[in-house]
Amino acid sequence: MIHLHDIRYIRLGTRDIEGATRYATTILGLQVGATTGNPKNGQAVYFRSDSRDHTLVYFDGDPADHTAGFSVASVAELEAACANLEAESIPYTRGSAEQAAARRVEAYINFRDPTGNAIDLCVWPYHAGPRYFPTRDAGITGFSHIGLRTTDAKRDERFWTTILSAKVSDRIGPAPLLRIDEVHHKIALFPSTYAGVQHINHQVAEVDDIMRSWYFLKEKGVRIVFGPGRHPTSGARFLYFEGPEGMVYEYSCGVRNVTDPDELPRQFPFTPESFCMWGAKPDIPEFKT
Repeated sequence: MIHLHDIRYIRLGTRDIEGATRYATTILGLQVGATTGNPKNGQAVYFRSDSRDHTLVYFDGDPADHTAGFSVASVAELEAACANLEAESIPYTRGSAEQAAARRVEAYINFRDPTGNAIDLCVWPYHAGPRYFPTRDAGITGFSHIGLRTTDAKRDERFWTTILSAKVSDRIGPAPLLRIDEVHHKIALFPSTYAGVQHINHQVAEVDDIMRSWYFLKEKGVRIVFGPGRHPTSGARFLYFEGPEGMVYEYSCGVRNVTDPDELPRQFPFTPESFCMWGAKPDIPEFKT
């Protein structure tokens, strides 16, 4: 089994790098950590949300090109991960030194889950020296989790919990919420017809941050797609809103930890009440029956 140490970054292609950068800074509230390349040959912009070197990258490319990056604890564990993938006949590629430098890690491999979601496993990802200083004070404390699309939730759950080290905290209908440490979930698998990142979550300090952003986003004309509300699964208060090229972003706070290793996952029906205990209704296709 491949032990996932942490979720590290998301890489997203975009046809409008300037617009995506403007959104990430002035709307989402991230800090530009670095920019590479140039407009003629293609650019990549790295965004910070906490003490990590970066947690989000927008690069010139296909908006359907998404990669989720996870870290392992050591070079030995990365090599063990390669052996595990080979034993399961799962193809992977090793990043070159140049590609590793572009991901700001010591080394990495890339493979795909059964749906086709691109996954990086990296070792020694960079941290930043200066403290995170947001362009907009949204109250962000850090990048926390992602939703991934799945074309077969049961099959992909098996992959993430047997090949990889994730554990099921709860399920909403067929959709498992998966943890890789004590946090209730770092990955959520939502039924879809194609691969890709479904939403990106940043934690904020308190519910006041969520409500301030709700008013701010409405004033800026950003489409709110769910919330404010509270998840009955994780207990988190949340707000989902639309980003560039249809990507959904989420602010949340108060997510619970699962400290009992023998705690059994709960099964929730796939209804709006299972996504929000306050009564908010999602305008997100993957959250609807």
